[in-house]
Parts: sequence; C-alpha cells; structure tokens
Amino acid sequence: MKKKIALFYLLFGLISLVLATSAFAEPIPNIGITIGDSSEGPATSSLSVLLLITIISVAPAILMLMTSFTRIVIVLGFVRTALGTQQMPPNQVLVGLALFLTLFVMAPTFSTMNEVALQPYLKGEITQTEALTEATDPIKKFMFSHTREKDLLLFMNYTKTEKPNNYSDIPLTVMVPAFAISELKTAFQMGFMIFIPFLVIDIVVASTLMAMGMMMLPPVMISLPFKILLFVLVDGWYLVVKSLLQSFT
Repeated sequence: MKKKIALFYLLFGLISLVLATSAFAEPIPNIGITIGDSSEGPATSSLSVLLLITIISVAPAILMLMTSFTRIVIVLGFVRTALGTQQMPPNQVLVGLALFLTLFVMAPTFSTMNEVALQPYLKGEITQTEALTEATDPIKKFMFSHTREKDLLLFMNYTKTEKPNNYSDIPLTVMVPAFAISELKTAFQMGFMIFIPFLVIDIVVASTLMAMGMMMLPPVMISLPFKILLFVLVDGWYLVVKSLLQSFT
C-alpha cells in the first residue's frame, strides 16, 4: 500500500508538470537560486517563478477534475444528505474514502503512466517533453471513455476545434471541462436514485404522524432511525461503493 501511495504522489507530480507545461506552452524552466548578476532581468525571473508557483498551487484542484474523485465524493455527499445525519460521517472520512477509491479506480491509468512516461524519464531514456506527452495519453483515454459526446462537442464547437481523429488529438483545455460536467451529471443521477428510498420513508413517517395528530413532532426525528436502520440492513455502504466502481467499468 505504501508503494502504491508513493507511486500516486509521483504521478501526481508528473501530471502537475503536464498542466504547468501546457500553461507555459514550453518545457518547465530550471529554477535555481544565484547570488550576483543574473542573465535574466529580475522582473522576468520573478514573474516566471510566480506563475509556476501559482499553477502548482491550483494543480491539485485541477487534477481532481481529471480523475474519478469528482463523481465519488459527490455521491458520498448525497448519501450523507439523504440519510440526514448532518456531519456523520465527517467530511474528513468522506474525502479520505473518496481519495482511496479514486486511487483504486485510477490504478490502471496511473500504472500505464508510470510505465510509459515516469520510469523511462527517470532512467533518462526520454526527454521531459516526451515524458509529458506520453503521460497525457492515458489520462486522456480515461477521461474520453467517461465523457458524453454532447459535452465534448459543446467545448469543441465553442473553441472551433477541428474534429479529431482520436482522443489523443483533443486538447486538455477541451477534454477536462467536458469530462467534469459529464461527471457532475452522472453523480447527480446516482444521487437522485439514492434519495428515492429515503424520501419514501420521510413521506410515510410524516403521513403517519399527521394521521395520529402529532403535528408538533418533527418527522425528521422519527424517520432518521428508520433510515439508518434501512441503510444498515441493506448494507448501504457496500452497495454505494459497488455502484461507484461499476460505473467506471
């Protein structure tokens, strides 16, 4: 498990370099600290470092939209909201579970990136530019397989991008937002299906209390134990995680 986590961070850094390279439109410059005169002007040097640090700081948020994390964490949030348990499970637990499920789902993609890009680059067999190019192909393949054609055409038509021959020709500036809104739609569809059984319980409890004349008793207080009981009896977490994993196959 420690090796997988270490590999995840290495690939995480490699994808950050991909995003930074795309923003600079050129290979990442070497950054060093020197004392004395510099061949570059102080303004140009400082601006380059500032831009690089800014891109690296927002890279984790961008990378979350390039993996299965978005769908998983939204669905888990819907489960908690449907149960009505407020902050149980806590945000840290849901985000931690979403991260490990993301690592599990993305393991084949990360392994491919490690084989074709990271390891050859560390061994000096390919250049930095070649490594970044090879690293983007597996992640594009994953995003393309889970992106709706309508969402992809939306951004391609807006940017007037020519029809690509395959997914490798689609730029990340088009693929990432199309994949993100596709994941949001899928996550909300799954969230709707999760809400239905708990909504039925709320309706039954509210109708029963009203028929008994208990107008002042909040239905949520009565329905919450029944919803938790139902969720436990059907092994809800198993079913939710199973549905999430199957949605990526």
